[in-house]
Amino acid sequence: MKETVVSKITLIFALLAGVFSQAQTKQWTLAECVDYAIKNNISIKQSQLDNQIAAIDKRSAVGNFLPTLSADVRHSWNIGLNTNVITNAAENQTTQYTSASLSSGFSIYNGLQNQNRLRRANLSLVAAQYQLTKMKDDVALNVANAFLQILFNKENVKVQKEQLTNTDRQMQRSQELVNAGVIPRGDLLDIKATTATNAQAIVNAENALLISKLSLAQLLQLDNFEDFDIADSDNTITESSTMLQTPASIYEKAKEERVELKIAKTNMEIAEKDMRIARGAYQPSLSGFYSFSTSAGYSDRVVGFEPNASNPYSSSGAIVNVNGTDYNVMQANYTPILGKPEPIFNQFSDNKGHNFGVLLSIPILNGFSVRNNVERSKVALERSKIAFSQQELDLERNVFTAFTDAKGALKAYESAVTALEARQEAYNYAKEKYAVGMMNAFDFNQSQTLFVNAQSEVLRTKYDYIFRVKVLEFYFGIPIIQKQ
Repeated sequence: MKETVVSKITLIFALLAGVFSQAQTKQWTLAECVDYAIKNNISIKQSQLDNQIAAIDKRSAVGNFLPTLSADVRHSWNIGLNTNVITNAAENQTTQYTSASLSSGFSIYNGLQNQNRLRRANLSLVAAQYQLTKMKDDVALNVANAFLQILFNKENVKVQKEQLTNTDRQMQRSQELVNAGVIPRGDLLDIKATTATNAQAIVNAENALLISKLSLAQLLQLDNFEDFDIADSDNTITESSTMLQTPASIYEKAKEERVELKIAKTNMEIAEKDMRIARGAYQPSLSGFYSFSTSAGYSDRVVGFEPNASNPYSSSGAIVNVNGTDYNVMQANYTPILGKPEPIFNQFSDNKGHNFGVLLSIPILNGFSVRNNVERSKVALERSKIAFSQQELDLERNVFTAFTDAKGALKAYESAVTALEARQEAYNYAKEKYAVGMMNAFDFNQSQTLFVNAQSEVLRTKYDYIFRVKVLEFYFGIPIIQKQ
């Protein structure tokens, strides 16, 4: 029983160790890197926010077609010395007043500015979506370049380590030749120096690999780049169908596929809408309005008088009519009788009112502001047309440059392969001559260095060609990562 428990515990730890090891040694593919970068890259997130702003602007443009509606409720107190409307005398009294209103306004015609603002908002949303697509494409290209740089540095480390292994073997062989008296001791010292140089080359290659991993990890917004690694993939040179196309045909395809021209064209259309919006301010505007209001109040209201021993009025006589009865309030001893206010809902019903109509506004003189806005929009439209033409030229130049670079990279790779084959044979011949004492250590080291450089040059030109082809395919409409 005890052994069974121990076995289960051992199995659990083994499984956990396997899972942990797998988590630590996760190797990212190019597709995973591109997908992760698109989801987490800061520039892409900013473009997504620009998309949200464009969508909000579109809703605002739609809102311009809707009527406005507002409600207002007000209640006030007036306490202190006020003029009595009955006696025309100043008295201390309290007055309360409540009012409520509901108003609405709507545009009937304003030079088609609302319609043009909505069309402009739609175009701005399309431009923002194009810009987001372009940002994703740029990030994908940068990730692919960084990914290929890591692959190059990985293979370069292998080359340097393999060369150090060969040098170690050669140093052991040189020691035997020195002991046999075939070569002088100075040649052995040269081989030892070469071994130290090769070890330093490994350190430099490993540092370059670490820096390239850091660059890609930053593109992916990863924090722990030291544990970051990519999966080795088969990057053999294959003929691309795009290389069989002519630069002119690739350019024509790029004009249909690339978003740079679409962005420039949309910006030109936005500038046209801006000019129409500015010209709309020349025309009269017609709007309608409607309002409903009501009010109610309370004050010390006099409804009659009654005899009183003291007469508060000392001026000449005045006849006041209250509810059909005349009172000589200045000559007789009467005190005002305050009445109760009307019920508030009755007052609201009695005091309600409606106000509606249309408003025609005709611009006559506005300090040339409308004219200046129209002139600015014309200049902006011309700039956008020039920008579109310039973008066409830039795209054509980029396509022809990418095609030329890809062709040149292929020739450079083929030349590097040919040179490597020759250096390989020369190095093998030098080893044979050095082994029998027919070549000194300096010449042998030179042959070895040239061979290593040839290996590195093949790797460099190989990955440079792969990236150049991806750029050319990118202009032809082939994505960096083709979804399965």
